Amino acid sequence: MAKLRLEDVAEAAGVSKATVSRVINRRGYLSKKTINLVERTMKELNYRPNAIAQQMTTGKTQLIGILVPNVANPFFGELASTLENHLFKMGYKVLVGNAQNDAAKESRYLQQLLNHQVDALIIATHNHNIEEYQNANLPIIAIDRYLRQDIPVIQSDNYAGAKLATETLIERGATKIVHTDNLPSNQHDTQRKEAYEATMRAHRLTPITYLTDFYGDQAQRVATFNQLFDEHPDVNGIFASNDTDAALLLQIARQRNYRLPDDLQIIGYDGTQASQLLAPDLATIVQPIAKMANATIDLLELQLKKQTLPASVILPVTLREGTTLRKNKRR
Repeated sequence: MAKLRLEDVAEAAGVSKATVSRVINRRGYLSKKTINLVERTMKELNYRPNAIAQQMTTGKTQLIGILVPNVANPFFGELASTLENHLFKMGYKVLVGNAQNDAAKESRYLQQLLNHQVDALIIATHNHNIEEYQNANLPIIAIDRYLRQDIPVIQSDNYAGAKLATETLIERGATKIVHTDNLPSNQHDTQRKEAYEATMRAHRLTPITYLTDFYGDQAQRVATFNQLFDEHPDVNGIFASNDTDAALLLQIARQRNYRLPDDLQIIGYDGTQASQLLAPDLATIVQPIAKMANATIDLLELQLKKQTLPASVILPVTLREGTTLRKNKRR
């Protein structure tokens, strides 16, 4: 059987070859009726456009590369899923890399993505000073990570979120509040810790921070959090920089017979759908993942059109109440 040609699709659909080409490459004005007709005809004929020919025509591969630190982490898993869904609806295919805080692995992923000639990169990883970022001559958007001066950053308001978490605990009676955070990968990753410490000092309270490795094994995190309770048995408030740690702290606190929220209040950070399912009683600061994904794609489109971009987009966060917080007496 002879291989189907563009002309065959045009003849079957009753349109010109140029119209079929414009539908495939999404170029020029096209009515929804025409797009549906041509796409339905291609499906009926089982016609598949030549990807190489498309790339030569448009200068684009319609591929977007996404790199995250760990797809198993609820925040990054949900973020990658939301981005992929939006980009797919826009006609892009997505290649996702799971860097796992391994600079060599991330560098290899970047080389592979660049070899695939992706149209753009979305980066949410924790590694820095990787050569490919300095030399990649294509649009790049960073999410909650500073890569270099000319790469725009999309992020939630980390400082305001940490301040809100700390002030909420103080307003509801906590006086000995401990903060748990990740070891920073650079000076740009410390906003939550800085906001917690500044808020504590503003209320004449002593800040206490325990740092853990974001990629460390579970046993080490459990040991660190048990150390926290051993060294500060009178702790009555904990602000964890992510919901995964907050859920683990909640588990350890209950094992140690702390009554929540009477003896101890805990608030996390992220507010993903997964954390709501696994720890529905956990109070947390909610990052607007859908809005972050939309803002990322908006900036990506501006970059692809070579338009001027803002240096950063900072989105507001919200507090989600939970039973790990006392009721607000001011209401």
